[in-house]
Amino acid sequence: MNTDHAELCASPGWAAHLHDEVLPLAIGRSELGEELLEVGPGPGAATDWLRTRVRRLVAVEIETEAAARLSERFAGTNVEVRQGSGTALEFADDSFDSAASFTMLHHVPTTALQNLLLAEILRVLRPGGVLVGADSLPSQSLHAFHEDDVYNPVEPAAFLVRLQTLGYVDITLGVGSRLTFSAHKPPVRLSELSEP
Repeated sequence: MNTDHAELCASPGWAAHLHDEVLPLAIGRSELGEELLEVGPGPGAATDWLRTRVRRLVAVEIETEAAARLSERFAGTNVEVRQGSGTALEFADDSFDSAASFTMLHHVPTTALQNLLLAEILRVLRPGGVLVGADSLPSQSLHAFHEDDVYNPVEPAAFLVRLQTLGYVDITLGVGSRLTFSAHKPPVRLSELSEP
């Protein structure tokens, strides 16, 4: 992240914006269950809010320094921080009731890597589990704000098809000042369905 971006994402104002406007809208009526995976928490603004809604939260952060700061910040809480990439999650299949991704997908440099990340999240969700999230919509001002930064915004109509193609079901997208989404892992594996 560039300096302006890093400062904004770590600010109390950004945390308040997430807590008051983005997270409640994105979560909606979704049931998070007891164990939640958060991919790309950055400075942990969403983590603070999410951790009060589950028994256990595992946060996977790709940047080593950010992961170390998060580990220190959430030591002794229900948050476990892992340094690693969302495109290669080190968890078994069906490990989490829910997953979350807030304002980080546009930092994944290619659509192929975004799809790999979404496929990995689907793999580690339990049957019926939900992915919830929000991301910025493409704009010239956001593009300028990401100068010298990775900026690969998600196009909402294409995102719906991408989620369906990866195997998500019961998908809800909201498009307003930002993109919000929820998408579920099928409640039963296709291999478990018997032929009629």
